Amino acid sequence: MDQNVLLLAVVPVTGLIAGFINTLAGSGSLITLPILILLGLPANVANGTNRVGVLLQNVVAVATFRRRGALEATGAWKLVLPSVIGSVIGAELAVDLDEALLRRFIGALMLVMLAVMLVKPERWIAAHADRREPRLMVEVPLFFAIGVYGGFIQAGVGIFLLAGLVLGAGFNLVGANAMKNLIVLVFTAAALVVFVVNDQVQWTLGLLLGAGQAAGAWLAAHLAMQRGAEFVRLVVIVIIVLSAAALFAGVGL
Repeated sequence: MDQNVLLLAVVPVTGLIAGFINTLAGSGSLITLPILILLGLPANVANGTNRVGVLLQNVVAVATFRRRGALEATGAWKLVLPSVIGSVIGAELAVDLDEALLRRFIGALMLVMLAVMLVKPERWIAAHADRREPRLMVEVPLFFAIGVYGGFIQAGVGIFLLAGLVLGAGFNLVGANAMKNLIVLVFTAAALVVFVVNDQVQWTLGLLLGAGQAAGAWLAAHLAMQRGAEFVRLVVIVIIVLSAAALFAGVGL
C-alpha cells in the first residue's frame, strides 16, 4: 500500500481510539507514541508530535465538559500552575535525551502501564470517589511531579492525574475527569512550545493524529459508554504488547 494512503488511514483512526481513551481516563499515548515511532519518526520527534493530537483532543474535551456543566474551575490555578511549571521542565529533559535511550524508556514504560491497566486502577480510584479533603501542601508538589512526568513523556499521565485529583485534591470521579482534561490541555500547550522550539514536531502527522483525537474526545465526552470503554481497553492491551515488543526489537515501518 502507498505510504501516504497508509498514513491517511492509520494515523487518524489511531487518534480516534486514543482520543476516546484519553478523555475517559488516560493512556491513549500508549497507542499513538509507538505508532508514530513505527511509522519512522525518531522517538524524540514522535514524543513532540504526539502533543499536537493531545492538545486538540483536550480543546474539544474541555469545551464539551464545560458546556455540560461538569467542569469545576474554582481553585483550578493551584493544580494547573504547578503542573505547567513541571511540564516545561519535563519537556526540556525529554528533548535532550538520547534517541536510543528514549526509545527503550518508552518501551519499558508501556510495559509498566500495561500492568497498571490490567489491574484496572479506575476501580480503586472509584472506591475513593466520595472523599473531598483538598490540601494545598499535598496538591502543589503532587501536581508539579505529575506535570514533570506529563511534559517528559505524556503516556499514562491521565491515570496519574485521576488518582491525584481524587485522592490528593478531593474531587469526585466525574469532576476529576473534567479537571484532568483541563490540566492536560494547559500543560500540553506549554510542553508543545518546548518541542516546537527544538524542532521536534512533525506537523503533518501531528495534525492528522489531532483530527482523529478531537473526534474521539467528542465521542467520549458525549457517550462515555461503559462497554465501549472496556472493549477499547482490551484493544489497547494487545497493541501495547505488540508495539513494546517491536520497539525493543528496533522494528520500524
